[in-house]
Amino acid sequence: MSQHTPNELTTIFKRDRDLITRLKRDDAHYARLADEYHEVNREVHRIEAETEAASDERVEALKKQRLSLLDEITAIVSKARAA
Repeated sequence: MSQHTPNELTTIFKRDRDLITRLKRDDAHYARLADEYHEVNREVHRIEAETEAASDERVEALKKQRLSLLDEITAIVSKARAA
């Protein structure tokens, strides 16, 4: 996949790459959230790139889900950063 997908966790948390790699390996809850975020983010990107069709309601629901996941992921990363 040569096309860049915006809002990837590695971009959002680029200064914490080692930390998010460790969390993904060692924290099953974080790993599940990161995987779910990745799936939702890719779906939003496909819809915005017009390679996948969706209603406005579906797009809004996905964006809200992505934001909720990102909030939870950010809390975990912040807590791990402070540890």
